[in-house]
Amino acid sequence: MTPILRALLNRVFGDRGERAAAAFLRRRGLRILRRNYRVFCGEIDLIAREGDVLVFVEVKSRRRGDPAEAVTPEKQRRLTLAALHFLKRHGLLEHPCRFDVVTILWPDDRGEPVIEHYRNAFEPPGRGQMFR
Repeated sequence: MTPILRALLNRVFGDRGERAAAAFLRRRGLRILRRNYRVFCGEIDLIAREGDVLVFVEVKSRRRGDPAEAVTPEKQRRLTLAALHFLKRHGLLEHPCRFDVVTILWPDDRGEPVIEHYRNAFEPPGRGQMFR
């Protein structure tokens, strides 16, 4: 498989996971505000609102293993920087927010995926730059 084809298939697989995660969160009462917020320092898969809290969501999809293992400290740092960019751009620095992770494990038999939602999955790294 060529690198271009592999990248395309990964993007399609990731998009499928993000759509499943958005539907899952909507069923639980969150309002999806934005998908794929990209800036120079990183990307946020989903930005949602639950009550007065902004929720920055990282979605990890896998066919096997533990998808949550992919949310490394470096990934958390980039997510925090992207979230800080979003908050600054929209004048929301004092707004309560949190970081959630949604993991999706797709079975080989094409059945329904196993979806887990980790609320408040990590504290933003750094020195007091984000508030909850």
